[in-house]
Amino acid sequence: MNLVYNSANYYVLEYPAHRGYELVDKQAGRGAFLHGEMAQRLRDWMQDAAREDPSAERIDEVLENFQPLLTLPVVAH
Repeated sequence: MNLVYNSANYYVLEYPAHRGYELVDKQAGRGAFLHGEMAQRLRDWMQDAAREDPSAERIDEVLENFQPLLTLPVVAH
């Protein structure tokens, strides 16, 4: 597991062994595990945004596109 991104609003963890990413909206307390095409899309969009403007605001703006997929509640044990 690798921390790819962390802001006040989101965090993104990479799971290389599973070829996927966990995306969590901290404010909404919702997340999703993305793999396959969606994981690739997330990675590509984040890389493009970081090249364009590496600010947290820009990356968060890109991550907002994935909001409809964030359906799992975050639960701490």
